Amino acid sequence: MGEINRFPKVKLVIGILISRETLYEPLFQRLRDEFGEIDYTSDRIPFTFTSYYDEEMGTPITRVFTSFKTLIDPLRLAPIKILSNKIEEEFAESGKRKVNVDPGIMFLSRFILASTKDGIQRVPMDSGIYGEITMLFQKKTFRPLEWTFPDYRSKEYITILNSIREIFKQQ
Repeated sequence: MGEINRFPKVKLVIGILISRETLYEPLFQRLRDEFGEIDYTSDRIPFTFTSYYDEEMGTPITRVFTSFKTLIDPLRLAPIKILSNKIEEEFAESGKRKVNVDPGIMFLSRFILASTKDGIQRVPMDSGIYGEITMLFQKKTFRPLEWTFPDYRSKEYITILNSIREIFKQQ
């Protein structure tokens, strides 16, 4: 019989889509209030992979990744996703989101995104939240899987996730 152990601590990584320049600082302050000190923030990347969010959020939309110094229990991903949905509502205008806050957790071997949507690649976690292994770390880099979103397949996103992983390794 295998020995039951605690899960290893993981790195909280949040991918943010944002359409209003004026919302950056208040959103990042809100995230710091909830999750503590930020240890990485990417450059702002134009989000041009899909027009899915354009009508609701307005344009131009940019993506920013951020990670947090304090490592967390992976079981916190579901409650963090629920909280991220509430944060999106706080920043909404006339019922339309102006920010999209997508939390994920990084293990040294994989990156998992949280979702409210079911799918064959998603595993139930808690309270209606699913976890999706979005990337595997193989041969010294993160590698997308068959179902990985097109933007997460980009070299730019992979480079960012690899940079965050280097910080995580030192922790």
